Amino acid sequence: MPISTSSESFQAAFIQSYKQDGDAVRAELSMGLLAPQAMTSPKYLYDALGSRLFAAICELPEYYPTRTEAAIFADHLPEIAQSVGTGATLIDLGAGNCAKAARLFESLQPSQYVPIDISVDFLRDAVGLLKQQYPEIEMLGLGLDFSGAMILPQAVQRRQRLFFYPGSSIGNFNPPQAVEFLRRLREACEVDGHAEGGLLIGVDLIKDKAILDAAYADALGVTAAFNLNLLSHLNNLLGANFYLRDWRHRAFFDVERSRIEMHLEARRGATVIWKGGQRHFVEGERIHTENSYKYTQDGFIKLLEQAGFGRVSTWTDRRNWFMVCHAHAV
Repeated sequence: MPISTSSESFQAAFIQSYKQDGDAVRAELSMGLLAPQAMTSPKYLYDALGSRLFAAICELPEYYPTRTEAAIFADHLPEIAQSVGTGATLIDLGAGNCAKAARLFESLQPSQYVPIDISVDFLRDAVGLLKQQYPEIEMLGLGLDFSGAMILPQAVQRRQRLFFYPGSSIGNFNPPQAVEFLRRLREACEVDGHAEGGLLIGVDLIKDKAILDAAYADALGVTAAFNLNLLSHLNNLLGANFYLRDWRHRAFFDVERSRIEMHLEARRGATVIWKGGQRHFVEGERIHTENSYKYTQDGFIKLLEQAGFGRVSTWTDRRNWFMVCHAHAV
């Protein structure tokens, strides 16, 4: 795996272990697009532009998770720091622009910061800038797809690993998938046969449907642009001929399944051709692009326990819209 190290403008180490296997990506996407209910993995929403659009979504008035989670950290950071302790190896999953983790540096004083993201170029730039602001913290950026096996390079310290997974991204997994993902994190906390470290995670809680619907269909249309950008990404990955004007963004909260669903809906009949396949979408037919599951507090704690975490501490906002959990590997 290539490692790039410090220079005058970029001082953090970076390991790119994610290398896109074009044939495998095309096969996965083709299978999803040809399924009875067409679908794609939400990871394909995050090319370089998609990552920037998501950062903009986090600033929207309708999108409460980011500011609500930030308020929880601001209000309870001393308690969170006491629960977590200092000197951890802070492993930031889906780090994006690294801003959320950076707000914790002063209180948590990590011995090493390891931001991970599939959007390699975006992460490389972000961690490079962050290292200039915090030269005293050892930083190692990882271009990695962590949705599969959690195989970390030896350069990541093993002692006192704290996995940081903010923003309710755990909701992209259905509950059984979430348990399996959390188990992989638990296994990565093993040191010499015993559990050490833990997980600091943000979880979106069930609330009024109107609030949830608005958060994923903002008035400015930034979330729509984020979702539609997926089609541009598919055109690049597949050599497809999606025309963005033929599609519209749809998002809604499914009460029975306790999840937000995001779709792209055909405005009119459209035949899409790509290398290795084609499909005609009739007007109103949808491509399912993302789920975001919402939890009760007790329900999510049970999920953590199934995955091998325990001694869970929780903090919420005044409206109980969002929850931050610190769970120890046990």
